[in-house]
Amino acid sequence: MTDTETSDGLPIRLLHDRVLVQLEGNEGERRSAAGIVIPATASIAQRLSWATAVAVGPNVRAVATGDRVLFDPDERSEVELHGREYIMLRERDVHAVAAKRVEPDSTGLYL
Repeated sequence: MTDTETSDGLPIRLLHDRVLVQLEGNEGERRSAAGIVIPATASIAQRLSWATAVAVGPNVRAVATGDRVLFDPDERSEVELHGREYIMLRERDVHAVAAKRVEPDSTGLYL
């Protein structure tokens, strides 16, 4: 691994408060909890998206590589690296980080 590649072999070093994420699944049609297929053209008010953080900048404090993050898909910049699509976010554009487990004294919700 060179100093310009991340541990995943991405040829990029993020600066400041940037977070590089990869979307989970397909942004198109999706299924409800009951198994009903909802087409991509269905109108939904302000739906947030889940993604996995694949790289973080040196000033990012609340997100680590491998975390599942929740963000607004309207506030994003897309980039292609090694033929794969990624999204570049600022840390302030991340609305939540999924917790692996909830500690007894914590006030956070399990996502």
